[in-house]
Amino acid sequence: MKNLLIKNGTVVTASDTQNADVYIEGEKVVAIGNDLGSRFSKKADQIIDANGCYLFPGGIDAHTHMQLPFMGTFASDTFETGTLAGLHGGTTTIIDFAFQSHGDTLNSALNAWHEMAKDKTCSDYAFHVAVTDFTETAQKEIQGLVEKQGVSSFKTFMAYKGALMLDDRQIIQLMKEVKKFGGIVTTHAENGDLVDTLIAENRAKGNLGPEFHPLSRPPIVESEATGRIIDIAHQGGHPLYIVHLTCEDALNRVRAATLRNQKVYVETCVQYLLLDDSAYLEENFGGSKYVMSPPLRKKSDQEALWKGIDQNLIEVVATDHCPFCMDQKKMGIKDFSKIPNGAPGIEHRMELMFSEGVLKKRINLNKFVDLTSTAASKIFGLYPRKGSIAVGGDADIVIFDPKVKHTISAATHHMNCDYSAYEGWQVTGKCRTTILRGQVVIDQGKALIGKGYGKYIPRTKPGVANV
Repeated sequence: MKNLLIKNGTVVTASDTQNADVYIEGEKVVAIGNDLGSRFSKKADQIIDANGCYLFPGGIDAHTHMQLPFMGTFASDTFETGTLAGLHGGTTTIIDFAFQSHGDTLNSALNAWHEMAKDKTCSDYAFHVAVTDFTETAQKEIQGLVEKQGVSSFKTFMAYKGALMLDDRQIIQLMKEVKKFGGIVTTHAENGDLVDTLIAENRAKGNLGPEFHPLSRPPIVESEATGRIIDIAHQGGHPLYIVHLTCEDALNRVRAATLRNQKVYVETCVQYLLLDDSAYLEENFGGSKYVMSPPLRKKSDQEALWKGIDQNLIEVVATDHCPFCMDQKKMGIKDFSKIPNGAPGIEHRMELMFSEGVLKKRINLNKFVDLTSTAASKIFGLYPRKGSIAVGGDADIVIFDPKVKHTISAATHHMNCDYSAYEGWQVTGKCRTTILRGQVVIDQGKALIGKGYGKYIPRTKPGVANV
């Protein structure tokens, strides 16, 4: 392994900002400080001048779906293409979801996703396990998954009845078992029965275009389920992480929980901070690009989410990256309920959060790092190996030029999708160089590694050091 010296950068972590050099030996950070060149220049195999740039910890996207089988098709990004696109945008680690099939075991699900990812990923990766059939066998698997397989988080769905949804009794049983071994349950909070009812009502009225997708999943669908899962977790004293929260009504359920001293971890996604439901009116079936669940909300909800970040009610900004090309979206051209749910996003999360968050003074630099990397690493048992720039940690570093202006477009992005949810957006700030475990993997838009460079990262119990 090579030794690398990065000079003259501004090192930003979730807690500190300092002008400093960083010296790396092999995969690990060895020293952070001023004028490290005098100590390490002769030992360094490569020296990078980061003058005028920030050094951010590599991004962690805690919610991705690479090549997910869903709604009769597959997400268009593979573990290779999706993670390479992530590296271009500064995301060095993903946590993807291994989905249990009905009648099958949780270990079989994990093994299937390992098979898809092994020797193909470009970034580092870990897995949540999505539990869709909580049998006695599945219950007995939890301990081994946490203690032997490095999986400490388990996802539940309160929607997609008949396919992914667990009922409240099953969720309670899962929470009890996961708690025994120090893991955490994450939840897709939508009232599945209400969703199905509203979809049926719209279809009966002939309301079949993409613009009716958000009307079939209004905020009450999300807020009711959010409040219910929070109450279930509170009653049992269970840790809880809510994925992709989108609206003020649901956020208020989280806020109310704080009044009884309950801690709920909350994730939102960059699209819910920046896009709104007017996108569903795009002509020529263009609104289908934005069909995801939960759907995009009102501009007032965007503002509420930014305030929720400021109030520390929202800890993580992920992407729910699950792209489908337009030919796949057209599966639902005559019925919005058949449009595959999901959109691309992994490549532009960090640049958008910097441009729209930091530069517009919605968040500061340290909060930016926390939202895009550090909080997820701590919640999901990757810290301090990942999520910071620290001596002894993995040398996952993004050299970020805050002055470069560029335009997001499907013509130039690296995601395997024929459209961009942010087509034509003017962005300030760009990932110049991405370093993963001490190796320069992206430099000036050029990939220097290929599939298989990424490693599986077993996770510890949330909040426990993973060195």
